[in-house]
Amino acid sequence: MNILLIGSGGREHALAWSLSASALCDRLLIAPGNPGTAQHGTNVPLDVTDHAALIAFCRAENVDFVVVGPEAPLVAGLVDDLRAAGIKAFGPSKAAAQLEGSKAFTKDLCAEFDIPTAAYRRFTDAQAAKAYIREHGAPIVVKADGLAAGKGVVVATSLEEADAAIEMMIGGGLGAAGAEVVIEAFLEGEEASFFALCDGTTAIPLGTAQDHKRVFDGDEGPNTGGMGAYSPAAVLTPELQARAMREIIEPTLAGMRARGTPYTGVLYAGLMLTKDGPQLIEYNARFGDPETQVLLPRLKSDLVTALLAACDGVLNNISLQWTNEAALTVVMAAKGYPGTVEKGSEIRGIDKAEALEGVIVFHAGTKQDGDKILANGGRVLNVTALGRTIAEAQARAYEAVSKIDWPEGFCRRDIGWRAVARERG
Repeated sequence: MNILLIGSGGREHALAWSLSASALCDRLLIAPGNPGTAQHGTNVPLDVTDHAALIAFCRAENVDFVVVGPEAPLVAGLVDDLRAAGIKAFGPSKAAAQLEGSKAFTKDLCAEFDIPTAAYRRFTDAQAAKAYIREHGAPIVVKADGLAAGKGVVVATSLEEADAAIEMMIGGGLGAAGAEVVIEAFLEGEEASFFALCDGTTAIPLGTAQDHKRVFDGDEGPNTGGMGAYSPAAVLTPELQARAMREIIEPTLAGMRARGTPYTGVLYAGLMLTKDGPQLIEYNARFGDPETQVLLPRLKSDLVTALLAACDGVLNNISLQWTNEAALTVVMAAKGYPGTVEKGSEIRGIDKAEALEGVIVFHAGTKQDGDKILANGGRVLNVTALGRTIAEAQARAYEAVSKIDWPEGFCRRDIGWRAVARERG
């Protein structure tokens, strides 16, 4: 079949790598793609916000199946428009994608269907929000309601920090995304990511991971879109995974169905593992980035078969198979990230990194200039390695990083530290 993948980041390179390996994939097209996705299919310079143009392209190129990678097209209703045009597409509807598009929507759903999450209040008025914070004290969490590219959450350790976050968000620092804020109680525990594949009625587990949000070693500095990840996350024991399915994923699916907005796609639950069990921090309505870069290299099953089963409502017939290996990815970012970065610096040595056993380098923010690969974003490369343990995958990933010649880039040097410490006992 002819498959069109939407997106241009590291997640999409990992998806292209996996989709192109499927026996069902005859031709893979990626819009707009990046130099990495071009290794697995054909990049097409389409404007993914122009739904009519995408539909016309699908018809002209006999596209059988569309896989939407990023959140913005999902929240904008791309899947609805494709389905209305008779084109099979993987991902939630616009209404269902509100699970990521609106923090307030998700918190209200949790309240209605008794899904464990932090206590919260919603505000559009800065003074009322500040008064609420004074009642409850710090630490406290301030979240922009809308999409903010991973930068709309502030875990405030002081009232002054919380006030500044409210002023920034409601004051327009994140555009329309911050017009409403959700203020949540601070949860004590360890964070982990749990993924489920959903067909509207049935959900099946799609693996575990832990991300590293802070920009610097030791979990210091501002939050980012993610500086690295590893899978599986041993902290999410089989018992905790079963609880997450029973207490969080399945009630969410039932609640969305009851509301008339059934959820089809990947449900990515950010969890806090508290002394009272897993609690939902937030949902993402798509594959994670950089978590996809450590999940898919471990997946033995055919990805296209699984995604089609979700679209067709037959996930109850699917069982996913995984390797026994661990995977770890290190994000190489341009200096200055998550702030302003300079683009256009040359990156050398990717081929040397990929020559190492068990290593895959996924492109995120890169562009091709003749024979050269240039940096073209904040998070630029995802250096991924497999190993028998997290420690082995970590060692391979950092050996691969050392082969890459890019003075204008940087990375964290402690990705996977929790898991490595657990393995050492």
